[in-house]
Amino acid sequence: MNAQVVLLALCTGLGFGCLLAAARALVTAAFLWARGRRVTGRVTARAATDGGRGGLVVFSDHLGRDFVLDPGPLGPLCGVPPVGGSVPVVHARRHPARARLWTTRHLLAPAFGWFLSAVVAFGTGIVTAR
Repeated sequence: MNAQVVLLALCTGLGFGCLLAAARALVTAAFLWARGRRVTGRVTARAATDGGRGGLVVFSDHLGRDFVLDPGPLGPLCGVPPVGGSVPVVHARRHPARARLWTTRHLLAPAFGWFLSAVVAFGTGIVTAR
């Protein structure tokens, strides 16, 4: 079998897989926007032994249980205020451990990343098919 055809098939499959992941991330963001429970979280400092950057967000669900959300190393870019500030958090009603920040950047960042990965995969397939 021709190597170009195999590479084109692999790139196309990867591209469609990334598009499916982007669609799933968009559906999750839309579900959280429509039916998610919005609470206010407080930004706290990380432990001294934790090597991560930025703060952690602590919030409580409707039963009073405390949860910790790690916005990741790019938290300040997604709208996380400095330590001591408050930030809106949204979570599914029965799954507060799957919380996200209630900012457009934090809700749509996974879908955007998957979409860019799909574009790169499809572009690689097109370039190699020539």
